[in-house]
Amino acid sequence: MQKIVIALGIITSTQLVPAHIQTISPTQQEIPAYAKWGQLAMKETQSKYPNASIIDYLHEGKETKESSTIEKFKLWLKDSGKEFGVSVRIEYITDTDELVNIQIQEN
Repeated sequence: MQKIVIALGIITSTQLVPAHIQTISPTQQEIPAYAKWGQLAMKETQSKYPNASIIDYLHEGKETKESSTIEKFKLWLKDSGKEFGVSVRIEYITDTDELVNIQIQEN
C-alpha cells in the first residue's frame, strides 16, 4: 500500500504546475548584472573594516553618466556590538567594465 501512495504522490505532484508555466529552480536563477560589483563592494568594505562583520547587503540601484555607470550599495556592519551602515559607490566604464572609482562612506 505504501508503494502505491508514494507513486501516486509523485504523479500528482508533477501535475500541480501546468505545463505552460515555466518553473525555475534555485540553480537556474539568473545572476544579477550588479553581482560582481556587489562582491567588490563587500571585499573593499571588509578591507576598510577588517574587524567588522557584514550582516546585511542592499543594491540601491545604479546611475548612468555619459560613458560610466555608478552602482550603489548599502551594507550593514557589526563591530564589537556596534551596528552601522556603509554606503559604497562603484563607478566603472560602462562599455569595458573598467573600474574608475570606489567610494566608501559610513552613514
